[in-house]
Amino acid sequence: MYAHVDGNNFYVSAENVFRPSLKGRPVVVLSNNDGCCISRSNEAKALGIKMGEPWFKVRHLEESAGLVGLSANFVLYGDMSDRMMSLAAGLGPTQEVYSIDESFIGLHGVRGDLTRRAHAIRSRILRWIGIPCGIGIAPTKTLSKLANHVAKTAERKPGSYPDDLAQVCNFGALPASDLDTILATTEVGEVWGIGRRIGAQLQADGVKTVLDFVRLTPATVRGRWGVVLERTLRELQGQPCIQLDDCPSPKKEIACTRSFGRPITKLEVLEEAVSEFASRAAEKLRKQGSLAGQILVFAHTSPHRPGPRFSRSLVVPLRRPTADTRNLVHAAVMGLKAIYEPGFDLMKAGVMLLDLMSSDVEQGELYLGEPFEISDRSKLMSAMDTLNGRFGKGAVHIASAGNSIKPKQWGMRQERKTPSYTTSWDQIAIARA
Repeated sequence: MYAHVDGNNFYVSAENVFRPSLKGRPVVVLSNNDGCCISRSNEAKALGIKMGEPWFKVRHLEESAGLVGLSANFVLYGDMSDRMMSLAAGLGPTQEVYSIDESFIGLHGVRGDLTRRAHAIRSRILRWIGIPCGIGIAPTKTLSKLANHVAKTAERKPGSYPDDLAQVCNFGALPASDLDTILATTEVGEVWGIGRRIGAQLQADGVKTVLDFVRLTPATVRGRWGVVLERTLRELQGQPCIQLDDCPSPKKEIACTRSFGRPITKLEVLEEAVSEFASRAAEKLRKQGSLAGQILVFAHTSPHRPGPRFSRSLVVPLRRPTADTRNLVHAAVMGLKAIYEPGFDLMKAGVMLLDLMSSDVEQGELYLGEPFEISDRSKLMSAMDTLNGRFGKGAVHIASAGNSIKPKQWGMRQERKTPSYTTSWDQIAIARA
């Protein structure tokens, strides 16, 4: 058995924890540079605001409907996610953190009433950190994710499903007839793994509900749509085909890119941005125990703004695979200088680490012109990561990344960002009697 735990409207819920006055109001959290709505409260959804809708199209609702728009506070959301996942892990012996707001829990070997256990964990998460969530339980990962959809929908839209399935839905505890009834009232497009295009094809063929889909044969699905959708079908039929990935494989590429809050024209400002991007990518690289053999750097203007266009990138090969921030930043800045041209309003830049390999391949060699041996460089980077982990990102950084105290000229536009309540002593919430 598997459990799927998913935070309700996670970004908005994280904001509500520290601003209880937002509860019951239409709230949206905006993407980078306050562009689009990426999280919506139930009240905002009731206003008809769609996921990904541009902020300028719904901003008028501030006056007419009391809509609240907030800039994304990803540092806060990441910390709240870590807290939620640590509590959700109490459901079972294994866990796969699937995204910032959802995880799969393996329930194999767990005895007793799983529904009651899930309600207890959900209550603990809500009581200890204030995040409401839905939990779905089923014999496969695909079914558990569908059960979570039922649990959250039954709570948000009373009458859509039986009330006793709200918040926690355990497909494994339902009689076959009751399960068929639920599948018959759920649109096939709600299934994890069925995208918009395939969903439209299924609808055109008369497969409108999940029950219609489950009654197809694996051979039919494989012949029409391939083995990936066949695997989804078998999962819905109760046959586990997707295993719990509690040890994700290392990424084959690592990227760090940002859109700027305002046009950038000066090379020195771009150097600061690219230096920081390369530093963050290097930290991720070390975290997964890898080395990079090449680094790509790019910069371009906005396709939506008038004026001359600029879009260039360059792959810079490294002398040897490395995870050293200094080497990666140096290569990235060299690449930036090679592609830079004055006279353009640049709106985005970034780096991507390529040709990744395990750090175990690094061997002792003669490093001409470099003052540190391999062990010394590794210790330096480890100390840097430890300090930044303790005192916050950028506490120790490469000089070319600029002054960490002054606002970044290339920084994102975040006019509505809330404080970092849980990660900064200077911004910690104050409780008043």
